[in-house]
Amino acid sequence: MKSWAQDLYEFYSSLKPKQRLPNNVQWLYPQRSEEVMNVVQKFLQKYFNDNNQRTLFLGINPGRFGAGITGVNFTAAKQLTDDCGIDHPFGKGSELSAEFVYTMINAYGGPEKFYSRFFIGSVCPLGFVKDGKNINYYDDKDLQKAVEPFIVQSIEKQLSFPVDRSRCLCIGGEKNFRYLSKLNAEHNWFNEIIPLPHPRFIMQYRRKQVQPFIQLYLDAMKKK
Repeated sequence: MKSWAQDLYEFYSSLKPKQRLPNNVQWLYPQRSEEVMNVVQKFLQKYFNDNNQRTLFLGINPGRFGAGITGVNFTAAKQLTDDCGIDHPFGKGSELSAEFVYTMINAYGGPEKFYSRFFIGSVCPLGFVKDGKNINYYDDKDLQKAVEPFIVQSIEKQLSFPVDRSRCLCIGGEKNFRYLSKLNAEHNWFNEIIPLPHPRFIMQYRRKQVQPFIQLYLDAMKKK
């Protein structure tokens, strides 16, 4: 039986989208870079070199300043160095969502404890850029329709790993939750999907109330 690290490395190595996207949207595809995949491999070997059953967090899709640079979901260059202790060539940049997520991870007990029980993925494992800016898969209905087969295939591939399918923690409590719930109704992936507000929303609009939001995440992780 392969480890999570092997399965995930193969999964991210095999992401080779062929289709052109509608309306001048471009793929955000950091896994094409050997530097990125070397760092992804270090991260996976450090935290996922086992066959533990894990619960999935599913975000929306990677953005330009976090996973779009590092290849690691919700992990910018600063968090990769400071929180994960992984050397990399990506500088020292941070990103709001990554700051929230690692505050939450450290409140849980640190990356080693957190990643032994959870994996943070995305509904769509590759991101999108339009006119030099991030775009989410649901921001353009033509885009959403075009990438749905890729999304379904990607989620089902991850569900072939040792995933606890009793629940999924959905990062993005409105549009991402609605879309993932629709797919889940069709495919019966999870018994329950728990919506959580997106870290970027929290950090941009509710920064003074970060602690209650951290607690919301921690409480959701305890639910069975």
